[in-house]
Amino acid sequence: MGMLDLFLQSSSSVSLLGALVVLLLVYLVSSFSFSSQGDRKGPPGPTPLPLLGNLLQLDLKRPHNTLLELSKKYGSVFSVYMGSQQVVVLAGYKTVKEALVNYADEFGDRLPMQISKVLTKGHGILWTNGDSWKEMRRFALTNLRDFGMGKRAIEEKISEECQRLIEVFKKHKGEAFDTTQPVNYAVSNIICSIVYGNRFEYDDPQFTSMVDRTNRNFQLAGSPSILLYNLFPWIGRWIADKQEIQKLITANREHNLQLFSSLKETLNQQMCRGFVDAFLVRKQNLEESGNTNSHFNNDNLMDTVLDLFAAGTDTTATTLRWGFLFMAKNPKIQDQVQEELSRVIGSRQVLVEDRKNLPFTDAVVHETQRLGSILPTAVPHKTSKDVTFQGHFIKKGTTVYPLLTSVLYDESEWEKPHIFHPAHFLDKDGKFVKRDAFMPFSAGRRVCLGEGLARMELFIFFTTLMQHFRFTPPPGVSEDELDLTPRVGFTLNPSPHKLCVVPCM
Repeated sequence: MGMLDLFLQSSSSVSLLGALVVLLLVYLVSSFSFSSQGDRKGPPGPTPLPLLGNLLQLDLKRPHNTLLELSKKYGSVFSVYMGSQQVVVLAGYKTVKEALVNYADEFGDRLPMQISKVLTKGHGILWTNGDSWKEMRRFALTNLRDFGMGKRAIEEKISEECQRLIEVFKKHKGEAFDTTQPVNYAVSNIICSIVYGNRFEYDDPQFTSMVDRTNRNFQLAGSPSILLYNLFPWIGRWIADKQEIQKLITANREHNLQLFSSLKETLNQQMCRGFVDAFLVRKQNLEESGNTNSHFNNDNLMDTVLDLFAAGTDTTATTLRWGFLFMAKNPKIQDQVQEELSRVIGSRQVLVEDRKNLPFTDAVVHETQRLGSILPTAVPHKTSKDVTFQGHFIKKGTTVYPLLTSVLYDESEWEKPHIFHPAHFLDKDGKFVKRDAFMPFSAGRRVCLGEGLARMELFIFFTTLMQHFRFTPPPGVSEDELDLTPRVGFTLNPSPHKLCVVPCM
């Protein structure tokens, strides 16, 4: 979608387009110049226009696709301008790994986008830097582990949630339906059990509304209009998506305040039920000791919980839905998965420890994450100091996009990068092999803190559902006709679709 097309579709297109034209003229006749490094030894890239930068060259719905194409021309480190903002793009496995791991400090800061500044005001984990980020991330990681991540207790909760999801799928009696909501609710209940200390029923309207609002926010946050709002905050009053995001977040905050209030009333310092309890206890203890400058405050509690809830709901559920779609698209691979599960596991519940005896199924899960590539540009980074990287000078505060899709689709690392090919993770004897270029959780200081939980969820949910169901296209639709084009959003979800989920005999 071109930028002019986007504005012309807006209900206030005339005034907004007019304002842009006037501003463009002002910039053209002024002394406007893009920021530079002085010695002009920065990364190469396409020539930007005043004010607009390279926006007219980008597919605003799927900018990662344009960036992939530009990397073929300008190399693994190059610059584009989003408006007047310079963005350094890192492409390919070797470059992304070197930057995020070997130069972890230099490339480890987060770029708070304009929409995140409005919503979080510097609190939480996802969009923050400095001491508050370090404290909240450390505390969150400790408590994710304390309340089950990587432990048998959470494995049992995942297995129990699988059984509830199985019952929902059975109600459709093999007829085509959209799996989005039930999968989102099931996955969300796992992070809820860690954060709040309990799960919720799928017909609980407050719970389902919170999940649905979160899913909608992920879609809106990746829209072209929000991309433009992040670059030109002054247009915010005309951006309907921004108003909707604020409304949805406000509703989720209000619901969380009710949950926090209920948890406070029954708080037992000797027996914390989840992350919120642990946070409240730490906050109380610090206040009683006279520490009034702590990062353990109400704002950080709210925004950290919202971050954990959103990340723990969307990414795993999205990956699972890609997995089901890939199985319907590739019935022979689905046959191999189910044959292996039948031969090795039979009808009993799958355990995480079974992974080592299910190499093909494990390879299919990994290949789903690779080809799905649900976070194509990672969450934007910025440089914490001046750095010379691969011969290019990048100054402090520069926005950085680690292009994770370029890692997961790197033609020098993957034999068939653009098709579903589980053999990427198998040796000649059919044994599972790890691949260094498998980087769906990013790397370095900002690697996904819930990686261990996500890996456990993906394996148990996928294998358990594959034991009980076969996924097929709707009647009248062939495997070849199933659309693998991702929906526009902050994460890449499958486009809206229905599948038949047929119980195995």
